[in-house]
Amino acid sequence: MKTVERIFQAILFEVTVLSIIIPSSVILGGFDAEKMTIVAVGISLFAMLWNYVYNLFFDKLMGFNRLERGLTLRISHAVGFELGMIAITLPVMAWYLEITLLAAAILEAAFLIFILIYTLVFNWAYDQYQPYQRWFNKH
Repeated sequence: MKTVERIFQAILFEVTVLSIIIPSSVILGGFDAEKMTIVAVGISLFAMLWNYVYNLFFDKLMGFNRLERGLTLRISHAVGFELGMIAITLPVMAWYLEITLLAAAILEAAFLIFILIYTLVFNWAYDQYQPYQRWFNKH
């Protein structure tokens, strides 16, 4: 996959997930639409930044040869990433939405479960839709 397609896929992924999460949390959770838009976009932007920073430091600490990483190290990597996300986003989300940390944790858990399923479905559907791939292969 070319860099331009990776950027396209990442943007499509984020725009689509935001168009689902924002209205859903307003309808199901009763949150203010403007606040949820700010929270969702903020978390999305932070996740992209955190992904870059976390992986940069993780690679420096654990080495750049990713092929040699075993299952234990990969699980540690994933858990560390998620804990870092939660440590920053949970208190900020609770403060901004004026909810308890428990309510923010429940909301965060719902987001994480949804993102897990959404990622699987999105990437499968993206890979199945051939016109994108043909267009990017030509350009």
